[in-house]
Amino acid sequence: MKQIIERFHRTFKGNYRPTHGFGAEEGSVSFVTLFVAYFNFLRPHGALESRVPVVLPELDSLPHMPARWGKLIAMAQDFLEQQAV
Repeated sequence: MKQIIERFHRTFKGNYRPTHGFGAEEGSVSFVTLFVAYFNFLRPHGALESRVPVVLPELDSLPHMPARWGKLIAMAQDFLEQQAV
């Protein structure tokens, strides 16, 4: 389990470092939120034979990463709208 956590930390730091920090708390919250979405729904994992941890059938047929991001954001917006009703 320790190796899994350490690998996650390396991946997170590798994506965080180019930002050189954040000017406000909102920036860091947005970064972490988007990183978790990418890590769980979009990023292939070597330990999972290049599959994503959480498979969403709606994303499988999309041709490239920008299309998957767009669909994932649209699905999140739809989910939030349904929760507000």
